[in-house]
Amino acid sequence: MKSKTLLIAACLLVLAGCKHKQTDTPSVPAVDYTQVQVPAFDADSAYAFVEAQLAFGNRIPGTKAWERCADYLAAQMGRWCDTVIVQRFNATLWDGSTVPGRNIIASINRQASHRVLLAAHWDSRMWADHDPDENLQRKPVPGANDGASGVATLMEMARGMSQMPPSVGVDIIFFDVEDQGLPEWSEVYDDNTWCKGSQYWAQNRHVPYYTAVYGILFDMVGAPEPRFTKEQVSRYYAPGLTDKLWSVAAALGYGNIFVNQSTDAILDDHLYVNQIAGIPMVDIVQNSPNISFFRHWHTTTDDLNSVNREALRTVATVTMKTLYGDYPAEK
Repeated sequence: MKSKTLLIAACLLVLAGCKHKQTDTPSVPAVDYTQVQVPAFDADSAYAFVEAQLAFGNRIPGTKAWERCADYLAAQMGRWCDTVIVQRFNATLWDGSTVPGRNIIASINRQASHRVLLAAHWDSRMWADHDPDENLQRKPVPGANDGASGVATLMEMARGMSQMPPSVGVDIIFFDVEDQGLPEWSEVYDDNTWCKGSQYWAQNRHVPYYTAVYGILFDMVGAPEPRFTKEQVSRYYAPGLTDKLWSVAAALGYGNIFVNQSTDAILDDHLYVNQIAGIPMVDIVQNSPNISFFRHWHTTTDDLNSVNREALRTVATVTMKTLYGDYPAEK
């Protein structure tokens, strides 16, 4: 994900050029989401999944650490989901080099015709180009919050949903090669250097003609001071779902975290899921005031100190209350 100021301009141009937007999530009867029964979410377990990812080393596409982590994620998701598909692809980076990619796709209730898509990216950035120490800017980013937090939250949610499945199919995708776009020192400018895994999946879905009722993307969801706003791409393509998620959060007492504020567009995986796959998808992404995303974004200090257990629980709770409110667990 790139510098916010540049992304805003690029995404606004993208939106201005759109001929139409996809159909938003259908209306549903009013539900008291505070009373919806959802699977238990163990925040300590989710945090341990963050630790496990970082223990492999930097998840830079093509490295041994990346390969070992991919195998680990696929094996873990296989414990809780009906099927796991590893979608392999090659991605060309901004400098013309090619790296391998692996999108990891896990499904619950595989036979259900109606489906919900949940996603995060699992790679970590190879350059800490926003580090305040210029000597560290070509070092890799640990990616604890930027990547591992969303993956870990979805892993713990999958563990719970395996014991209490909703009455809809759920597909969880860990997108790869999301965070390898243009470094700050590049003199080239091309937004398509970001989000390679979601671009590839949107054009080559794991099931022919796959679609979902809606999608939710988790990105940087573990900051110690979590703050999520209604960013513009989400509002444009999935206004109903955006409003619903933030309303559920407010009803649950999280209105100070899911802030009812409209903010500028972010280039993230949801853009390509919306534009190419035609699935209305919302981005739950950290938006700290007056800085880019969060203080340790794209620095060498995006380590375990950047992740708070309760932030993971909050995002999971809001998402599951919404999902199970719409599609209660089968009895």
